[in-house]
Amino acid sequence: MNAQSLFKTNDIKGYELIRLILGFVFLVAGIQKFIFPETMGPGRFEDLGYSNPEFTAYFVGFFEILGAILILVGLATRFAAVPLVVIMCVAIITTKFPLFEEGFWRFAHAVRLDFSMLMTALFVFVNGADKRSLDEIFFNKKKNE
Repeated sequence: MNAQSLFKTNDIKGYELIRLILGFVFLVAGIQKFIFPETMGPGRFEDLGYSNPEFTAYFVGFFEILGAILILVGLATRFAAVPLVVIMCVAIITTKFPLFEEGFWRFAHAVRLDFSMLMTALFVFVNGADKRSLDEIFFNKKKNE
């Protein structure tokens, strides 16, 4: 895979809606880790048993905000999606898999948003940005002229 293919854009109709959904949800989640530290940030990570909850919460929050902004504007979308995929995989493994003990439907209900965000982040990783993105403007404009 060459560098140009990493920034290749596509013509999927409505694709900017996918970027809007993914970016919005991660932006809100990341910001909340900073403005609600007890319930969404270090306090929550401490309740989950992380050994360094303050660092972990703010590290995750930073990458959620950064990834969200990059995806919202369509800049380096494939790169921005990678940490979001990792974040969602870790979130599912650490917070949702334990709910299997309470039954499949309890797990399925709890994992639905996380699974949706994981699949949406994977979609963005696979497809890159769309024609209404900074990737298109910066990396593909010359090719189309």
